[in-house]
Amino acid sequence: METIFALSTAPGKAAVAVIRVSGSEVPEVCRVMCGDLPAPRQVALRALRGRSGDRIDEALVLFFPEKASFTGEAVLELQTHGSPAVIAAVLGELSRIPGLRQAEPGEFTRRALDHGRLDLTRVEALSDLLAAETEAQRRQAMRGFSGELARECAIWREALLRALALLEVTIDFADEEIPVDVTPEVRALLADVIQRLERQIRGVGIAERVRTGFEVAIVGPPNVGKSTLLNRLAGRDAAITSEHAGTTRDVLEVRMDLDGLPVTILDTAGLRETRDAVEKIGIARARDRAKAADLRVFLSEKGERFADLAQVGDIHLVAKADLLDGADGISGLTGKGIDALVARLTDILQERASGAGLATHARHEFAMRKALMSLKEAHEHLDLGESLTDLAAAEVHSAVRSLDSLVGRIDVEAVLGEIFSSFCLGK
Repeated sequence: METIFALSTAPGKAAVAVIRVSGSEVPEVCRVMCGDLPAPRQVALRALRGRSGDRIDEALVLFFPEKASFTGEAVLELQTHGSPAVIAAVLGELSRIPGLRQAEPGEFTRRALDHGRLDLTRVEALSDLLAAETEAQRRQAMRGFSGELARECAIWREALLRALALLEVTIDFADEEIPVDVTPEVRALLADVIQRLERQIRGVGIAERVRTGFEVAIVGPPNVGKSTLLNRLAGRDAAITSEHAGTTRDVLEVRMDLDGLPVTILDTAGLRETRDAVEKIGIARARDRAKAADLRVFLSEKGERFADLAQVGDIHLVAKADLLDGADGISGLTGKGIDALVARLTDILQERASGAGLATHARHEFAMRKALMSLKEAHEHLDLGESLTDLAAAEVHSAVRSLDSLVGRIDVEAVLGEIFSSFCLGK
């Protein structure tokens, strides 16, 4: 494989820039630019020089040998001063060394996958970790990057391989009397994996929400204070407010961090009957987004309940509490009830987030559902007697293949392009 290089830190002015090189030409890079290779995993201060012998910069140089690096190849890190001129000069010199080329997005991580340093679930978790904006997203991504899902898959796979071995013994010696009936053990193994898969599948939806963000819709009639509440929650004038009804025509979104959870607050058009064609479109969108949201906050002055939109767990509040003496409600204008609302939203969403599983992507769910379907089919075949043992074994084989696709042992090429397209250069 060609030796690749890239700037791994953000472009622009900085105190330090990190430039990574991975591949068989690492010793040659060191010889050309900074002398002999330093001792593995020990930082050395070296002068970086160009082909003309002119000094480009002084850098900290760190060398990782083959099979002991992130990519599994020999890796060199050059920690230079972070000026654009220094970075451009170093990258320019690297590009002139034969056998080197600029890395593509995610190519360092792709090589880690190719060399068995990471499995596919850890690659996806690394992508999530790079994109994490909140503490909950970071924690969830680290669970995946530490290999928790891969280890769980290994447990399932080991149990299924044991079940397969027992089934195949029965098939191979079908004409002979086997001293021990293996069917009860096979049933127990399949039942345990089925239970584990079902538990993880139940947690995928919540895990995806932690990864992509929960949605909370503010819903109510026109001019009830929805936009004012959104602005108060956002801490800025995100929405236009007016005493005239129907000001909000489209769904406005504000991203927030509630105790580590990513949350998007939606300000929707006021719900009412109208002849205005544009407002009708806004109201239809408001209803669609409110139905699809994870939680709804209903504001009303006259006790409207919007039964067609309300779901269990939604929040119903009296609006414009600043105008009502002693009213227990909320006011976006004065801030009354805001802290209580934020605390309530946080408690509800934290409770939901606690149900997140190890699987965090739709791809994970698809693979697990395929495996689950195969195992249930195998269980049914076993219930119908020994004559269908070969069919049960075939279904267990199918389940193992589905789990292998989950961690990237097979059928990996189809998803790599989509995964690595989200990576930055140098990762």
